[in-house]
Amino acid sequence: MSVFERWLSLWVALAIVVGTFLGNQFPDAFSWLSRIEFANVNLVIAVLIWLMIYPVMVQVNFTAVKQVAKEPRGLVLTLIINWLIKPFTMAAIGWLFFKGIFADFISPETANEYLAGVILLGIAPCTAMVFIWSQLTKGDANYTLVQVSVNDVVMIFAFAPIAALLLGVAEIEVPWETLVISVGLYVIAPLLAGVLTRRQLTRAVLVANEKLANFDRTMKPWSIIGLLMTVVLLFAFQAEVLLTRPLDIAMIATPLLIQTYGIFAIAFVLALFLKLPHRIAAPACLIGTSNFFELAVAVAISLFGLQSGAALATVVGVLVEVPVMLSLVWFANRTKHWFSV
Repeated sequence: MSVFERWLSLWVALAIVVGTFLGNQFPDAFSWLSRIEFANVNLVIAVLIWLMIYPVMVQVNFTAVKQVAKEPRGLVLTLIINWLIKPFTMAAIGWLFFKGIFADFISPETANEYLAGVILLGIAPCTAMVFIWSQLTKGDANYTLVQVSVNDVVMIFAFAPIAALLLGVAEIEVPWETLVISVGLYVIAPLLAGVLTRRQLTRAVLVANEKLANFDRTMKPWSIIGLLMTVVLLFAFQAEVLLTRPLDIAMIATPLLIQTYGIFAIAFVLALFLKLPHRIAAPACLIGTSNFFELAVAVAISLFGLQSGAALATVVGVLVEVPVMLSLVWFANRTKHWFSV
């Protein structure tokens, strides 16, 4: 394990501090960067996430993808967690806090918007960052790709009905541009680049494995740098909110943290019960835990407005995700011996 990976939690903590500081000192510069977007997808963040995902995609071996059908339990676990459990537990936990525990501290209207924001996060399983979590747990890149792809297909049909049901809205208009562009930027484009790179590296059969290993060693630090730069930008973009509305941030983060660790615990126990190998179990648990925040933010803005509590709640989800997911990556790695190889 490289120095970058060994001390990743420390680097992320420093990136959070640096991002918040820079965002507070140079708000105009980061405000300009935050506006470089298309269909609610920030293109600067997209480039950095692409840098993170591309090395993972080089590991995908399409001749091995066909083997996923021989181990369907991990895929079934992902679908159950993401679509039959997670949206409804998020709605229940959000209602408990915003309508109950925190009811005396916020107005009913604000409570409704915060609740809507966390529900939207709960309905949108991760598309991009999960490739990084899979890599950090030494997950099966081929299996992770299939899990993400299947979730994206299900999302097309299930996101709007579940959102309408839980939000009590008659009709949800899915921002198709955001969904399509995000999948294209975070899955299809890096996958095609990875396939072409792998083909180039493996032309000479006798040295193929050596070339792939050298490429992985060369790119891994850049992948981590992409992660850290993403954290810096995310916290810089929201520095003003972090410093001026800390109580709101804390109230929104509380149910999100409980939901995140709770969903991971459920998935983890089920993975143990199903006797999944660690290379499949770890990504399966992490996919259900992280969120497709671009989609959640886009829907929150379209339904409630840019300055709404719902939009703020989805942004808080973005801010808490990386530190929390790193803690779960650490736990997944520490408990690797509980699973079969």
